[in-house]
Amino acid sequence: MSKMNILTKGFFKENPTLVLVLGTCPSLAVTTSVNNALGMGLATTFVLMMSNTIISLLKNVIPDKVRIPAFIVVIATFVSIIDLLIQGYIPALASSLGIFIPLIVVNCIVLGRAEAFASKNSVFDSLLDGIGMGIGFTIALTIIATAREILGSGSFLGHKFIPGDGILVFVLAPGAFIIFGLTIALVRFIQSKVHHKN
Repeated sequence: MSKMNILTKGFFKENPTLVLVLGTCPSLAVTTSVNNALGMGLATTFVLMMSNTIISLLKNVIPDKVRIPAFIVVIATFVSIIDLLIQGYIPALASSLGIFIPLIVVNCIVLGRAEAFASKNSVFDSLLDGIGMGIGFTIALTIIATAREILGSGSFLGHKFIPGDGILVFVLAPGAFIIFGLTIALVRFIQSKVHHKN
């Protein structure tokens, strides 16, 4: 697989959220606003990049019997770093995302890429995979959050442009499921059209 394919496959073809359906919990919980989605996506991208790189570096040193616990320790280290940075420099985002930043430790996307890719490939390829999957996750969160923020609050990036309160259901959990399901359906539809053309 070429370097470009490794980097870009997570954007659409193997998008971790919209195709592989991983990381569903934060995808539903933090997408009430685009600011939250971007913050969560960038934090997860940082953790994916760094943990993939370190796990790839250590793959021949970590014994098979403790592979998963070792991966979690590496991931938890970078989650702690990004959590403290966000609390220190962007306290409003830290308060808005709450527990979901520390929960990146158990995000299936991060552990899944460590196990499926970083533990079997070179350091540079693992870094590219982490960047690509992180960008794909950020794209998915941003699409869902854009729809929810516009429909639910009549605003975008916190700037109100539709008068009134918006449609309350899209701010709540049921609205998250509706938008998430419709977005996955749209992605599958586009993929089927592209597949038929090829």
